[in-house]
Amino acid sequence: MVQIIASDMDGTLLNDEMVISPGNAAAIKHAQSLGVHFVVSSGRSLEEIKPLIQAADITCPMITLNGAIVLDENAKMISAAPIPDTVAKKIIVSLHKKGLYFEVITDKGVCSDDKAKRIENFAELLASISPDTSYKLAVTLASARMELMNINYVDNYMDLVDDPHTMICKIVVFSQEGMKVLGPIKDELSKDKNLVITSSGSRNIEINHVNAQKGVALAAFADSLNVPMDNVMAIGDNNNDASMIKAAGISYAVGNATDEIKMLAKHLTVNNTEDGVGKAIEEVLATQN
Repeated sequence: MVQIIASDMDGTLLNDEMVISPGNAAAIKHAQSLGVHFVVSSGRSLEEIKPLIQAADITCPMITLNGAIVLDENAKMISAAPIPDTVAKKIIVSLHKKGLYFEVITDKGVCSDDKAKRIENFAELLASISPDTSYKLAVTLASARMELMNINYVDNYMDLVDDPHTMICKIVVFSQEGMKVLGPIKDELSKDKNLVITSSGSRNIEINHVNAQKGVALAAFADSLNVPMDNVMAIGDNNNDASMIKAAGISYAVGNATDEIKMLAKHLTVNNTEDGVGKAIEEVLATQN
């Protein structure tokens, strides 16, 4: 019997317009009405997640930043697994030397030191998931979305690390050349056993503390509710979902998921553009009647 449902956002719960569809929202609310706990499990920050779930009239706990911060339905922090300051400094220095654009996500939000690059990266994402959208239009849309997403622009990332009241929760590195550039960096950073390197797309890598994994966070959340993992359902599409797909007793990959996630998941649903999450939820709920 399913008691907890955890869903990734990008490429899973969100459609190609980067919103939660009415169909997905209806299935989530149906599950909640039956007493099932729904939790968003995303690489995004609270500031990025909150407007999206509010627009769909959904209230739920949130596993954010790949598990670096877990929040209850009122956005109160339950747990945190930040990157140690000394490690964060080394990573920041190394990435700057390589000339790569990256963003630092703290417990206070997403931080960027280059607004133009931030818009460029978001435009590339919009254009890649919606081929009918021209790059010029994608830039316009991205510029508008940036204002809504409350990004913190800073002059120097080191100021964040040196602030004793700020936690460095995740570092995201981007390259339009994908793993050709990012692969060697991933291999290098993976040597540090205190870190876990994942990705939410083919053009980024996400750097977290080893305890900041969706599967670890989901297991801890389930334990706090005395729910066995056999009664936990997870839905995802990409590399940073692997740990929760492995941990959950009931696991689904959306139709557009990577081959790795499809192989790990016990079930397959339709694409994120076809209400894959909603259909998977309803499929599981139907077996409980």
